[in-house]
Amino acid sequence: MTEMFKNLIAGEWAGGTNASRNINPSNTNDVVGEYAQGTVEQLNDAVAAAKAAFPAWSRSGPQERYEILKKASDEILARKEELGRLLSREEGKTLAEGIGEAGRAGQIFAFFAGECLRLTGEALPSVRPGVGVEITREPVGIVGMITPWNFPIAIPAWKIAPALAYGNCVVIKPADLVPGSAWALVDILQRAGLPKGVLNLVMGRGSVVGQALLQHKDVHAISFTGSVSTGRKVAEACIASSPMKKVQLEMGGKNPLVVLDDADLKTAVEAAVTGAFFSTGQRCTASSRLIVQAGIHDKFVEACIERLKGVVVDDALKAGTHIGPVVDQSQLDQDLKYIQIAKDEGGKLVWGGELLNRETPGFYLQPALFTQTTNAMRISREEVFGPVANIIRVKDYEEALSVA
Repeated sequence: MTEMFKNLIAGEWAGGTNASRNINPSNTNDVVGEYAQGTVEQLNDAVAAAKAAFPAWSRSGPQERYEILKKASDEILARKEELGRLLSREEGKTLAEGIGEAGRAGQIFAFFAGECLRLTGEALPSVRPGVGVEITREPVGIVGMITPWNFPIAIPAWKIAPALAYGNCVVIKPADLVPGSAWALVDILQRAGLPKGVLNLVMGRGSVVGQALLQHKDVHAISFTGSVSTGRKVAEACIASSPMKKVQLEMGGKNPLVVLDDADLKTAVEAAVTGAFFSTGQRCTASSRLIVQAGIHDKFVEACIERLKGVVVDDALKAGTHIGPVVDQSQLDQDLKYIQIAKDEGGKLVWGGELLNRETPGFYLQPALFTQTTNAMRISREEVFGPVANIIRVKDYEEALSVA
């Protein structure tokens, strides 16, 4: 029987009304686990628990917070291979990338454990005689967190660690597509000694749990990482709420890599291929626009194709894999849609873009590289979030910067 993973509310593990299956994109026959789908009522309970825990936690000493975060960091780092394997199994990053991300999560907690002991204020002179100015920092309160599927342990760590270090209480809703890594992180923190209610996990759909989190009057701040379209809705909801919520948004990107005539060709190609295609291109920092000066353009294209010929797309857990699968069918459909859009706009597909068959059923896509594109095309202006990149030819440095 597949294991059921529950929500954490007020220090207790609680099931939902139903469960969602977490599927391995490298092998769709492999069920990572079943994860409880939270309800609006459970979200309300989680916020109430955070509200009840906040007075004591916000007044807790820095040493207590340090010890909890440091203990969590130590366990994450000790288990980074195990956590990295879970991450790769549910999200599709290669095992090396998964272990690297798990290690990064541990480092984040180690850093913010130290920050607990480095809390500072400021004492400033006033322009008025006999008056001093003192600046102290206080926790915001209850922070709602909505995290994405592409960095399923590092981004939750990146948000949770500073919030806890500075005395806030947290309600987190991880991406429902890949909840396993966030669940494991919350479990580690729970066992590290966090008081009940300080950290709450409610898994489920954004339209249910996420929306309730945005609208809850007792949530003081929202930290969101995800798509631009969803981020706009998050911002609008936070501004419209009463009282207005503080909001932090980290959204998509369409990042340029500029290659000039005097660039070292080998270095430029390696930067382009790893930047555009590794992690299956599923990161907002992917350099999917390759802006190349005319004098080196043809050599660069040829060298990129040769480099891509050696890139292995396969099961994320298999030794020798360079690029794992796309995360799910919906994302694969989007990747294929943009490949067709680029063709329809006049782009020339010089490598890849084909579905691949492997030993296990999964969402395998050969990296796609386009030439003969312009900055006005949709492929240059809209985030694909997959292993798709295009080369834009420019005449000189000034045009490269303008296009970038």
